[in-house]
Amino acid sequence: MVTSMTGYGRGESQNEQVKVFAEIKTVNHRFCEYTIRMPRQLLVLEEKVKKMASEYIRRGRVELFITVEGKSLVSKNVDIDWNLADQYVSLMDAVKGKYNLGGSISLQDILQLESVFLMEEVATVPSDLEKLLMESVKGALENLKQMRVQEGQGLASDLQSQLKKFAEIVAGVKTYAPSVVKQYKDRLTIKLSELTDGMIEDSRIVTEAAIFADKCDINEELTRLDSHVQQFSDTLKQGQPIGRKLDFLVQEMNREVNTIGSKANDSAITKEVVEMKSLLEKLKEQVQNIE
Repeated sequence: MVTSMTGYGRGESQNEQVKVFAEIKTVNHRFCEYTIRMPRQLLVLEEKVKKMASEYIRRGRVELFITVEGKSLVSKNVDIDWNLADQYVSLMDAVKGKYNLGGSISLQDILQLESVFLMEEVATVPSDLEKLLMESVKGALENLKQMRVQEGQGLASDLQSQLKKFAEIVAGVKTYAPSVVKQYKDRLTIKLSELTDGMIEDSRIVTEAAIFADKCDINEELTRLDSHVQQFSDTLKQGQPIGRKLDFLVQEMNREVNTIGSKANDSAITKEVVEMKSLLEKLKEQVQNIE
């Protein structure tokens, strides 16, 4: 099964107190890379979330966003620094006495004293929040999987179509290739006959043709291309992640085509080489999207 690396999924779970939302999107990447954003009180669950995600995602850049609505995950407590308050009040009394100031110290004066009152935040994570969070993440992953598989089917169909065209060109070149030596031999015979008024030995022509045939022999490259095409087709039917293997096969096919282009001293084959390279570029582009 071909799976795309691109997709989006959303899941949610709730109880009477809170509602948890999970959104996940994936794009192409050579390896598997995670970015997870969630309330800091829930960061302790990050590894469990990654472990669950790894059951669905093998390759790609993953962005996961988790939000919680409803009951706050933080409670606030207020405390007072009595020692500091005592010092403030003592200093105020000292200033009043030294400068003979009137008035009395009020509650309002105390409330305005910096750092006397301390605000403390305490995490209040509901006991079943972990269960809700994992349920929402799983829902998002299931939706993501469905989208990635659906897109993967489209990619597989396009790859098979391009591969079929490529295989047809390879078969045509294989049929045409033997005629290249014969054409060269015929041209050589005519040319030498013109230059020597027909006084040329057949053995020399045969020797020159044999040398040319050895230099432009592309049978080995064509055979390897047939093998790569078959491997590519078989790999598309496999169940595990196949993107890297397909990428490697495209590189190998491109290398063989380049060799054919440099060895085959024939305009017709050169034209087919250009077409094969164009198809390989399309294959490479699509393979980059496969997990």
